[in-house]
Amino acid sequence: MQHEAPVTRAYLLLHGLTASPLQFAEFGELLHARGANVYIPRLPRHGLADRLTRELEHLTADELRSFAAESVAFARTLGDHLTVVGFSVGGLLAAHIAQHVAVERVTCIAPFLGVAWIPGRLMARAARMALVLPNRFLWWDPILRERQMPEHGYPRFATHAVAHAAAFAAEILAEASRTPPAAKEIQIVLNASESTVNNRTGRRLAALWSAHKGGRIVLHRLSGLPLSHDIIEPLAATGLASRVYPALLDLVVR
Repeated sequence: MQHEAPVTRAYLLLHGLTASPLQFAEFGELLHARGANVYIPRLPRHGLADRLTRELEHLTADELRSFAAESVAFARTLGDHLTVVGFSVGGLLAAHIAQHVAVERVTCIAPFLGVAWIPGRLMARAARMALVLPNRFLWWDPILRERQMPEHGYPRFATHAVAHAAAFAAEILAEASRTPPAAKEIQIVLNASESTVNNRTGRRLAALWSAHKGGRIVLHRLSGLPLSHDIIEPLAATGLASRVYPALLDLVVR
């Protein structure tokens, strides 16, 4: 989403696991209407027409790392100042960018830094065990199965993809404990009614970054929502996106 004339502000929006760029399309349009250029790339092995594809079982942390580097390099050409916004696994990639790239602002929304029901100290070990076992595909909704909407996303996820993402998250936490982040400002946005990702690990990452001198680290908590994870999908039946977008716009538009 690009204006013809040069602009001051550009946004890189990174969608979540099993979704596609359409997850962020409506939010991107809101930013574009405010005069910004917006880039919403497709995560590796995502967005294929076959919703039951097995591609996700081959996703690796190295692919995600390379994708993040390529995406931020291109997005930096779209405006004088870059803000990176990521949701879930996209939030994990945003955190990686925040650690390594001197962008102006990074906003991690419900970042995947671990699974909600697995203690953070056990997550890396659980990821290693999952990668030893054969990959399994699990339905996001075991009742609707392949009938689950929206159509632009996959209705199931690969256990190996989740394990690789969890191992990647462990690397970021270890890096954050040793060195300060490169981004000037980092916002971590947590859903108080989170159902899927580990909020405790999100708070831990914020604390690790805050322990270093330098950049501004801000932890935000969204309250009053029902038990949920995907709070940004405009096509979800829950309608949560329309409730969350105003708060997110206040955070990322400066």
